[in-house]
Amino acid sequence: QVQLVESGGGLVQAGGSLRLSCAASGRTFSFVVMGWFRQAPGKEREFVAAISRSGGTTYYADSVKGRFTISRDNAKNTVNLQMNSLKPEDTAVYYCAAEPGLFMPTAPNSVDYWGQGTQVTVSS
Repeated sequence: QVQLVESGGGLVQAGGSLRLSCAASGRTFSFVVMGWFRQAPGKEREFVAAISRSGGTTYYADSVKGRFTISRDNAKNTVNLQMNSLKPEDTAVYYCAAEPGLFMPTAPNSVDYWGQGTQVTVSS
């Protein structure tokens, strides 16, 4: 079992920045791949970013590439998402995700563990 708690959401103007954090507990943190997904009103949950167990490999959705950066600290059992140059279309509930395998699935139905979500609202 992995328990995930997100923090850091809020309201920001377009062009601004936010940093999301996710604290994990339970299963050994360094054995799980971590990621972020988001769900906008009326839309399906979608993949945003993921990071390998060691932190050496990251991958991003095309819509956030170059603007968002995912990182992890295995000593502190945390994963972060730095979001820069935010756009109104980034408005969504952001969910932290954990997967015991080698890869983070981009299909939400295949992810094993979820946080409760944190709201990010970007005003124009």
